[in-house]
Amino acid sequence: MVETTRAPARQLLLTVMCVGMFLVQLDVTIVNVALPEIALRLHTGVQGQQWVVDGYAVVLASLLLAGGTLGDVFGHKRVVLGGLGIFGVASLICGAAPGIGVLVAGRALQGLGAALLLPGTLAVITRAFPDRAEQARAVGVWAGVSALSLPAGPLLGGALVSLLGWRAVFLVNLPVIAVAVPATVRLVREGSGATTRRLDTPGVVLAALTLAATVYAVITASAWSAAAVALPALAGFLWWERRAPDPVLPLSLLRRRAFAGANLVAAAMNLVGIGTIFVTTLYLQTVQHRAAFAAGAMLLPLFVPLAALAPVTGRLTGRFGPRPPMIAGLLVGAAGSLAFLGLRPESSYLRLLPVLLGLGAGMGLLTAAVVAAAVRSVPSERAGLASGVNNTARQAAGALAVAGYGAVAGTPSNGAAFTSGLHTLGVAGAVTWLAALVLTVLTVEQQA
Repeated sequence: MVETTRAPARQLLLTVMCVGMFLVQLDVTIVNVALPEIALRLHTGVQGQQWVVDGYAVVLASLLLAGGTLGDVFGHKRVVLGGLGIFGVASLICGAAPGIGVLVAGRALQGLGAALLLPGTLAVITRAFPDRAEQARAVGVWAGVSALSLPAGPLLGGALVSLLGWRAVFLVNLPVIAVAVPATVRLVREGSGATTRRLDTPGVVLAALTLAATVYAVITASAWSAAAVALPALAGFLWWERRAPDPVLPLSLLRRRAFAGANLVAAAMNLVGIGTIFVTTLYLQTVQHRAAFAAGAMLLPLFVPLAALAPVTGRLTGRFGPRPPMIAGLLVGAAGSLAFLGLRPESSYLRLLPVLLGLGAGMGLLTAAVVAAAVRSVPSERAGLASGVNNTARQAAGALAVAGYGAVAGTPSNGAAFTSGLHTLGVAGAVTWLAALVLTVLTVEQQA
């Protein structure tokens, strides 16, 4: 297990783990504002720009489950250090890329490092803070820092591109990693119990293949070709997991009502949240012709409450359990989604604010609570797996959301049709979150 002794050391450890996770989340959004300059300098088109984003997202979503399990098998300290190292090398490759192919390959390698870091940092934190109340507060800080990366990405990216060029959005990771690696070596201690389990390699490969093919189908709309890979891989995964001596995903966990419920709610949260962020950005930039930096700044009423409420939710979860903040978050978020109704192409920014505030407050109340609900529903030695499943559910749902919300909203150049699609999505989002509320009541237990 991971151990720390003194309280100041634990707080410093929490800071370092949050930095690692911040890099993972930052690189989801920071690259978007650099895409026009990347296209210009590397002579690529829309498809190349798309894969600069998707090369990272597909690998991250596909390998998160494996990342959590590798931490359980080899120790989370080793895996976090490996993730930081891979992420650093990949950032250097991206920053020095001579062409679009090398850049996309570097982004995929960044996704591998991120898949190790995201569940690993959370598992280190949960084991360093074994007391449930302290653990919930620490997870709240982790979630709050994660939330801060959302507005930081486009704002920091815009500044770096303007001052130093597109390569800076990748190279900025290097000095941060140079500090995080020795700090992790010094602060985190790994016990001998972390390496007793065996890695289920066939399960990891089949799970990654299933997720990668599914996400690829959603992103590229190549449903038939991807299904030819995804469906046999899924069938093989389920068949193997029933027989594996040490399965990557014990199917018995999915029969735990609280575990399954928490992860389904987490998926619903990102399905509506990430999808809404995507179409709102298109609405501001294409329908209303806002500049990219201005549109990013206008999204702050969404991101600020998300970041501010996450630590508060951690404390509430520690005191009352995850169920009350989950219910409150789903209600507020559903109301925010419904605020899409009546939006017009020429609507003022004030008309959009209820959508942003409702979504931000809802996700702020949900994020730490759904993570805590998932982690506490399994034995402590499966913390890495639990965090991996939870983050996989969220990342995969986010990838599905971008494609699904984009398909329903349509082409943003047709403002009237696009805003009509937003009305449909507002109702669908509210229904999804209210269904998740019912699921929360039925599956997430009250605080003992």
